[in-house]
Amino acid sequence: MTTTPPSGSLVDPFGRLHTDLRVSVTDRCNIRCQYCMPADGVVFKPHDAILTFEEIERVVRVAASLGVRKVRLTGGEPLVRHGICRLVRMLSAIPGIVELAMTTNGVRLGEFAEELRRSGLQRLNISLDTVDREKFRQIARRDALPKVLRGIVAARRAGFQHIKINAVALRGQSEDDVVPLARFAREHGLELRFIEFMPLDGANRWQAGDVLASDEILRLLSEGVGPLEPIPESEVHGVATEYRFADGIGRVGVIASVSQPFCHQCGRIRLTAEGRLRNCLFSPEEWDVRSLLRGGGSDEQLIAMFQAAIGAKRAARGAEDGQFARSGRAMYQIGG
Repeated sequence: MTTTPPSGSLVDPFGRLHTDLRVSVTDRCNIRCQYCMPADGVVFKPHDAILTFEEIERVVRVAASLGVRKVRLTGGEPLVRHGICRLVRMLSAIPGIVELAMTTNGVRLGEFAEELRRSGLQRLNISLDTVDREKFRQIARRDALPKVLRGIVAARRAGFQHIKINAVALRGQSEDDVVPLARFAREHGLELRFIEFMPLDGANRWQAGDVLASDEILRLLSEGVGPLEPIPESEVHGVATEYRFADGIGRVGVIASVSQPFCHQCGRIRLTAEGRLRNCLFSPEEWDVRSLLRGGGSDEQLIAMFQAAIGAKRAARGAEDGQFARSGRAMYQIGG
């Protein structure tokens, strides 16, 4: 049985209902992961080019009036944004927002976990590609694994029940990390997500051959940890294909954005740190929210901008033919 979306909701030309807003609060980061940022020469946006907390709150309030129910704070690294817990308090108070989450690299999580929880943050995704310290240093170009591990402990202590580990999977680099990560997640009661490497690396060096595909990840898990059982779609909330280990200890998911794209069920919108709406990670088009806000634009005009962005959404990967549209923007400039 099909249902009619509520009046005034954000539905694109392909019938996809949009209820999930990703908000990047900064393009700055305290590590330099290979798949996200160049090693050096990065030019960040000046402070006055980044949306203020009040501007972000206004955008989220309008989005909530259009049916957005989930908000995820991203970066860059959101915990390097000064006063981030104040923004969490502001957004958690908006009527209609039922889930407020954050994706973080975890480096500063030990400092902020308790205050984030008190401020109303409900869920955490922590980016962690390896539990080997030297391998972490090579990937992130910073020796920060001990801080990340302390951050995970602090988040548990603060009362976060929903903690996911996000691991980007690169061929020739990640194969030896799949099983140790799964064992780590099982030991600590964490959900694990492997994400296929996407062409958002900032250095424009991505090649299809760099992708460690989901089928291979699942094979490594089955052989190295134990048999997997698929979890029914009715029990999954998100774009990952999820499995549970047959021994009952732990769940694991794969986000096969390259080998098995899930664009047909995508209901996400993105707001970049400098205030550009994006209807897809790979979209070559953006809508300038910041200029509207700072030019005295009304909420009605902001609503129209949301509707225009969603109305222009392409079938898949920012294009009509399903091939990756290349916008020239890296992940840290868009928001995860």
